[in-house]
Amino acid sequence: MKEKKVPLRKCVVTNTQHPKMEMFRVVRTPEGEVCIDTTGKVRGHGVYVSKDKTAINNAKKRKLLDRFLEIKVPDEIYDGLLALLEE
Repeated sequence: MKEKKVPLRKCVVTNTQHPKMEMFRVVRTPEGEVCIDTTGKVRGHGVYVSKDKTAINNAKKRKLLDRFLEIKVPDEIYDGLLALLEE
């Protein structure tokens, strides 16, 4: 039987590819809000970040999510990503 293809996505911080389910997705909705997409189904422009504490901290320090989403990303998003990482 044919194996299913695993979708890969590129991390905007580390520039490495990982399976889609092993990454966090952060979305800018059409209304202009920024949220963490845990289901992968939220409408809007999304970027992927590795599930790694250093990657999240680098994204915050270098304001990479601000640049890729073209909107100011609040610190609560980064705190939420770190909290999800701890779970």
